[in-house]
Amino acid sequence: MKISRFFALILLILIGFSFIFLKGDINKDKKPAADNLYFVKRVIDGDTILLSNGKRVRYIGINTPESVAPNRPVECFGKEASGFNKKLVEHKYVRLERDISDVDKYGRWLRYVYVDGTFVNLKLVEEGYAYAYTVPPDVKYADLFLKAQREAKAKGKGLWGRCQRKR
Repeated sequence: MKISRFFALILLILIGFSFIFLKGDINKDKKPAADNLYFVKRVIDGDTILLSNGKRVRYIGINTPESVAPNRPVECFGKEASGFNKKLVEHKYVRLERDISDVDKYGRWLRYVYVDGTFVNLKLVEEGYAYAYTVPPDVKYADLFLKAQREAKAKGKGLWGRCQRKR
């Protein structure tokens, strides 16, 4: 009887170790295997995010109304843009794509952002939460953003239907 309990205990220990070594530590954050995926810790505003590695990312090719700029009032549709961005990417893994520039003058990474197959920069423009904002040399999708902006503006989507913008 003592021998069978001993073997049962050994078996349980082996199963436990095999789970840890084969499956990994169950308490670790499970990161997808692809190298260019990053976890979004927090949305700062409509066009800026904070990654879990501490890096801030500014979306290339677009601009959203300000919602958190120091010494400036919240702009029309700023809170909505920030909220929509939060729904799209906060606490999710995103894929980042670089254009020509790596960082802006504030040290933020400049990137195109994708989540679950959605091109976030473009989605924000299409739905009227952002407008095209091209800063050379990062112009890879400038025409795409301008086209989406024209369509959103024509349909009165988002900020185009609620704010007095002369863009």
